[in-house]
Amino acid sequence: MKVIVGLGNPGKQYERTRHNIGFMIVDELSDRFNIPLNQTKFNGTFGMGYVQGEKVCLLKPLTYMNLSGESLRPLMDYYDVEIEDIVVIYDDLDLPAGKIRLRQKGSPGGHNGIKSIIQHIHTDQFKRVRVGIGRPQTNMKVVDYVLGRFTDDEMISMKEAMERSILACEKWLNEPFLNVMNTYNS
Repeated sequence: MKVIVGLGNPGKQYERTRHNIGFMIVDELSDRFNIPLNQTKFNGTFGMGYVQGEKVCLLKPLTYMNLSGESLRPLMDYYDVEIEDIVVIYDDLDLPAGKIRLRQKGSPGGHNGIKSIIQHIHTDQFKRVRVGIGRPQTNMKVVDYVLGRFTDDEMISMKEAMERSILACEKWLNEPFLNVMNTYNS
């Protein structure tokens, strides 16, 4: 089984915010894969189904961003999921808005959701789709920026980044992640 985790914060006040791009992509994958996110367990909302013959689980942790590992770890334990079968999708301040970067491992880079996952699964050796949201151009605090909603102009480039992220996840279901990285990191 492959697990695709989108990071974000639950609640209406966080919908369509920069920090919730992972949730937005998992919601879109849910529609495309026809896998409803209709189960609540493991401190998250998730759904399961088959895509291209591969069993797929889509997960949105409901622990709030900084505790995301508290949702992923129990799901991994319950379904006996191997680390190599997980990909985590999240926002990245260090990438320009609308760019994506796939990685097979790495440090949290200041992202508290990734830090929590590393703490709970005891490794940084998991696949990631980093979605660039850029940095604030003014003296705005980072927390206000990431919890702010995308502007209409930003949504144009973010929709493209979301589409590329979705296509990368689809490709990963049947191809080695290195091949997917070579395609989508170029």
